[in-house]
Amino acid sequence: MQRLIAAILAIPTLFNGLTMLVAGPFWYASVPGVSETGPFNPHFVQDIGVAFLVAGLALAARAWRPRYWPAAVAGAGFLAAHALIHLVAIIGGHDHQAGFDLVAIVLPSALALYSAFPTQGESHA
Repeated sequence: MQRLIAAILAIPTLFNGLTMLVAGPFWYASVPGVSETGPFNPHFVQDIGVAFLVAGLALAARAWRPRYWPAAVAGAGFLAAHALIHLVAIIGGHDHQAGFDLVAIVLPSALALYSAFPTQGESHA
């Protein structure tokens, strides 16, 4: 089940990263709340796009080969840290898209963490 979750989560994570890399202005204008954070910075969006791309590849690797779970933990760690930033903003009342952020950022990052770690039956590297 964890590998299936990793595979499912890898798809939108890869798509998000690729979109940030090749169509940053479109991504910036399309994602709720992003344009409220300040002016578009193409280099910054591409940097973060690379992080999402690597996280998506790490989750895909976990889905493909269970022994690659350490890579998935690193990728899920990025997603969880990103979600933590959003949770702090929600708790502080500074997030105007709390529902979207909970569904699109926080929940997937929790699932990514769950899917990344090996089960008892899997090799621990």
